[in-house]
Amino acid sequence: MRRLCLALLAALAASAAHAETDTQQAAAAVGDKVLQWRRDFHQHPELGNRETRTAKAVADQLKKLGLEVRTGVAHTGVIARLKGGKPGPRLAIRADMDALPVTEEVDLPFASKVRSTYAGQDVGVMHACGHDAHTAILLGVATALAGMRQELPGEVMFIFQPAEEGSPPGEEGGAKLMLKEGVFGDARPDAVLGLHVFYTLHAGQVGVREGPLLAGSDRFKIRVLGAQTHGAQPWRGVDPIVTAAAIVSQAQTIVSRQLDISKLPAVLTFGMFQGGVRYNIIPDKVELEGTVRTFDKDMRDDLFQRLRRTAEGVAAAQGARVELEAPMPGAQNPVTRNDPALTKRLRPSLEKAVGKNNVVDVPPNMVAEDFSYFADAVPGMYFFVGVVPPGQDLATAAPNHSPKFFMDEKALDVGTRALLQTAVDFLHGGP
Repeated sequence: MRRLCLALLAALAASAAHAETDTQQAAAAVGDKVLQWRRDFHQHPELGNRETRTAKAVADQLKKLGLEVRTGVAHTGVIARLKGGKPGPRLAIRADMDALPVTEEVDLPFASKVRSTYAGQDVGVMHACGHDAHTAILLGVATALAGMRQELPGEVMFIFQPAEEGSPPGEEGGAKLMLKEGVFGDARPDAVLGLHVFYTLHAGQVGVREGPLLAGSDRFKIRVLGAQTHGAQPWRGVDPIVTAAAIVSQAQTIVSRQLDISKLPAVLTFGMFQGGVRYNIIPDKVELEGTVRTFDKDMRDDLFQRLRRTAEGVAAAQGARVELEAPMPGAQNPVTRNDPALTKRLRPSLEKAVGKNNVVDVPPNMVAEDFSYFADAVPGMYFFVGVVPPGQDLATAAPNHSPKFFMDEKALDVGTRALLQTAVDFLHGGP
């Protein structure tokens, strides 16, 4: 009996090693295609809800794999289903496709020269956040899984999502709209996976954590209403520029002096300050817009109460008025939380794919992601893939959203291996 047990254990170990080798070989086999796709998407970026070329390229490839493909979800989203040869769990894997209104400043042979219109302005367009890599990696994973479908238990849903960076003014989009349009339908997955290439890790590394990973985000708008007058006679009007500047300045004390950030971090940032048309005319209105990032609902609500009180108080002292949309309806992303049980279960898969020493614990990050909507609907795991060339000081790396954002393309192989291994292990009930 002892010999039989040992033989069974040896057979299981050999089977696991064989499956691991097969997964690694499958990832390597699609590597060149992933590289080509990424460079093509990088050279032809598209803004949110306008990813028509990207969506067509994605759909065409998925159809070549013999998958069940649905297009036009949440404007330009693409969904595909792969049914394995055996019964098993359902898994969703998501990648985002949109680019940013950023003019590229990286000298690459496939650099973007695309220009478009954003918020009424002529802008450059760039994959400054790495969504080109996400899309290419998921296409590679879909190709690899399609090649092993007869041995796979369960089903996989591939979600290629538009407008993660936000929809154009007046439009809906992104993960929230995909869910609203029934992306999961009657085939609700048991889990959802996603990744993001990121500038805080070196290429070759993967970062993950259980629980809250990315902050919840909100957007706000403050209109400061004054009274127009000649710049030479400011006393004859009410200056909304001075008032708005005082609101921006005073609001910085909300996080630094009024919230207990020893428990959880928070951020309040003004990103837009618009008003006036001529150097010697004091305008009658200034508009401010910004973002709030939090990990806790009570802290979020408290922060907005304090922002409202600050804006109204400063304006009253100047004889001005304010109109607030704080927070702005429909402009929120929830906290991205990694399901602890799922993350604990699949972390060994990440280590198997890239090496235990290359999987690092990362702290909560104040950036936000609408992957959070999917992870609120079903258990989710989201991880970072490093892009900074080995040997470069991380402090000198251009961040995501920078016109100088650069990705060491080793990240493509790492992301493909990590995402493929976690998917295979989840479907087989592993790791």
